[in-house]
Amino acid sequence: MVQATEATSNGSADSFAFDAPSETEIARIIMRYPAGRQASAVIPVLYVAQNQMKRQTGSAWVPVAAMDAVAARLGMAPIRVYEVATFYLMFNTKPIGTYHLQVCTTTPCWLRGSDDVTEACRKATGIEGWGETSKDGVFTMTEVECIGACVNAPILQVDDDFYEDMDAGKVTALLAALRRGERPVPGSMAGRQTSAPEGGPTTLTTLRFALQGTPDGTPQGTPQGTMEG
Repeated sequence: MVQATEATSNGSADSFAFDAPSETEIARIIMRYPAGRQASAVIPVLYVAQNQMKRQTGSAWVPVAAMDAVAARLGMAPIRVYEVATFYLMFNTKPIGTYHLQVCTTTPCWLRGSDDVTEACRKATGIEGWGETSKDGVFTMTEVECIGACVNAPILQVDDDFYEDMDAGKVTALLAALRRGERPVPGSMAGRQTSAPEGGPTTLTTLRFALQGTPDGTPQGTPQGTMEG
């Protein structure tokens, strides 16, 4: 069943029903679990609901009505779904901007310049504090703990994409591209090959890897292929 979900001015949603693409995805997810254990799918199904909200409203979040739909679909008490949705930072329980800027400020990113990344985000968006949305509704900015990409710190996560080796100038260029409706290739913005040292790998040098991105979307690095020689 296809049913649009409308966010009200107080950040709630009046109703929610999974649409056809979501139902297809949920059926595929539930198949991973033994019969009677479908509650184990609560995290990926919540994520399906959040993605549907993004498609329908332009904002990736999970209203209570969607949590209730997840509970009904998985045969769970609604409170069990609320507990999961409010525990994990990957779920947004209120509307956010078109792009979700998630700035890692944990020690490795901080040592590598996350303060500059934060300041550049604030300057480009007009956002002053964490958890706020820009006046034009384009960006929401959140402080996050370690997101597991320390070797390429500092990291700016945009929605589900990691932009690595960032600095103030790269942040400014990235956000300008997003405002134009462009989506630069994620990965190292310094042309680093995956997580290799700066300047290139020092071992396994005959391997070739996928292209890495730059803030304007121009690929850098070496093309993907097989072992040379």
